[in-house]
Amino acid sequence: MRKFLELKVDLDSFIKELNQKLEKNNKNVEKLIKIKDKTFANFVKPLEMMDEKLEQFFTQLSHLNSVKNSAKTQKVYAASLPIITEYSTKLSQNIDIYNAYKEIYKNEQKSLNQEQKRVLELNILGFELSGAHLDEKTKKRLQEINLKKSSLTNDFSQNLLNATNEYKYIITDAKDVEGIPQSDLANALIKEDGVTKYKFTLQMPSYIAYMTYGKNEKIREELYRAYVTRAPQNAQIIDELLSLKDEMSRLLGFDNYACYSLASKMATDESSVIGFLEKLISNSKPQAENELKELQEMAKKPLKSFDTAYYSELLKKEKYDIDEEEYRPYFEQKSVLEGTFEFLNKLFNITFKKNSEELWDKKALSYDLYIDGSLKSRLYLDLEARKGKQGGAWMNNFASHHIDEKGNEQLASAVIVCNFPPSKGQNPSLLRHDDVVTLFHEMGHALHHMLSEVNENGVSGVNGVEWDAVEFPSQFLENFAYEPKVLKLFSTHYKTKEIIPDSMIEKLVKSKNFQSALGMLRQLEFSIFDFKLHTKLYNGSEIQGLLDSIREETALIKPPSYNKFQNGFSHIFAGGYSAGYYSYKWAEVLSADAFFNVVDEGIFNSKCATKYLDIILKSGGSKSMEVLYREFMGREPNPDNLLRLNGII
Repeated sequence: MRKFLELKVDLDSFIKELNQKLEKNNKNVEKLIKIKDKTFANFVKPLEMMDEKLEQFFTQLSHLNSVKNSAKTQKVYAASLPIITEYSTKLSQNIDIYNAYKEIYKNEQKSLNQEQKRVLELNILGFELSGAHLDEKTKKRLQEINLKKSSLTNDFSQNLLNATNEYKYIITDAKDVEGIPQSDLANALIKEDGVTKYKFTLQMPSYIAYMTYGKNEKIREELYRAYVTRAPQNAQIIDELLSLKDEMSRLLGFDNYACYSLASKMATDESSVIGFLEKLISNSKPQAENELKELQEMAKKPLKSFDTAYYSELLKKEKYDIDEEEYRPYFEQKSVLEGTFEFLNKLFNITFKKNSEELWDKKALSYDLYIDGSLKSRLYLDLEARKGKQGGAWMNNFASHHIDEKGNEQLASAVIVCNFPPSKGQNPSLLRHDDVVTLFHEMGHALHHMLSEVNENGVSGVNGVEWDAVEFPSQFLENFAYEPKVLKLFSTHYKTKEIIPDSMIEKLVKSKNFQSALGMLRQLEFSIFDFKLHTKLYNGSEIQGLLDSIREETALIKPPSYNKFQNGFSHIFAGGYSAGYYSYKWAEVLSADAFFNVVDEGIFNSKCATKYLDIILKSGGSKSMEVLYREFMGREPNPDNLLRLNGII
């Protein structure tokens, strides 16, 4: 029997249901531990199924809290975090389960398949990284640390969301919005007492619109200052988190949190990560300096941080005769989505069919994915920005493909969340090309999860994939958003129905690597700051001091002293990227290498694309990505293709 996860969250009864599920799980664990002759089938599989069902239940609450945040979701989510964290920590430190896993791995080596071996290997590592083998006093302290960490990361994220939601800048002088695209103006327009005004916020579509097109330098600076000083209370949270992570790492026998983080990644040691990042800096910096010089000559003034987006847009227009606003009518959201599905059909022979189920928001969508005519998985999409929705873009897995303990097949499901310009009345959601790239990126993550043919949930889809490899499929797919034959599938003018002219595509492709070296340096700044921040214990002003020292090498325009970027660095303080932000660049080596091989075969009907589907996407985390990549390409990745992709010589 095949089935999907049923989406439903009852906020009123959630805590009660959670406690009931955990009580039942704890009793089941006690029963399982008493089994005399433990095997993968009678011991590991039931534990894996408990974990999967609990994750499915809890993920729905965390998802709702991210996309439809309210006082009630905040309260329930905050109350549930210590409950779930305490349960998970105790389970991950259970010495009886740890010993049983090691014994089963030893006894069943010959009868276990690759997926089952990988489940055991990763679980054994997980138990060791949780301190299952340590004394009770140490384990108790680790439990306290995990509880506090989960609370702090939630507070960090909520502080940032609140600050973003609360800010608004009202413009009354029409001169101050000259040059702002009409679609952005329509979203900013408000009427108060018969007076036309324009409201700009820190939500990404609104913020980007003024920073890119707004002529008034003082307003740009005001918006920039508000954005980079959000949630100052997060500074104290950062100090606490860093201290807790450092203590946890040392209790587990690591020199620092960076070493702890690398224990489950592809990169082997600190020096290999730092060396990789520093080499990219030295390769990128000369070109970045030339890009900045060109921008300053055009601006005819010393540039400040709040100037770069505005003058970059003017230079891009002048250099390539390209106006991003001219492209947006060709990137109407619905058309882009349908065209993306058509592209994926041509690339992988997969098909999407729309569902009509009622979801958490009237603009959220649901599609079923078919491969070779067979129902495979379900995709949910929530694409437009709105108040009460966390900023940014992400993919989250609702359920993993697996065969349960009764032999039933659970189909995978995933959600893509973005913050694209909202449709409003008769005005459709018109995307920037950057938004199209974002959709492709998150779709790459979703396909990695949804196309898995792995039967063990712990290594199915994105589960079990090393963190510094998990961006490989997303980056691979996003690169196709610049390919002419792909663009022509969905770039249709929403009014005239005209397909985007070749001349416009040519200009877009030529401008692809506009200021790419400056962009590379910025990402490397984030990566090296994150990694070095976790190599020893920093606190207070030392954190800003570290960031400033890194910016000496990476920031060709020095940010103002009031810029507190770290207070909004959700990836590492409220997400899973602590000592792992370098993963974006590490994985980009794989994605660039694979991408060029598919392009060189003509994209559609590519044998390399078929191998990518069969070996990378369908295999999920059943093997190390290092092993899968060698199976896929027959060789090690070529790092030169990363620079080629970014147009860096």
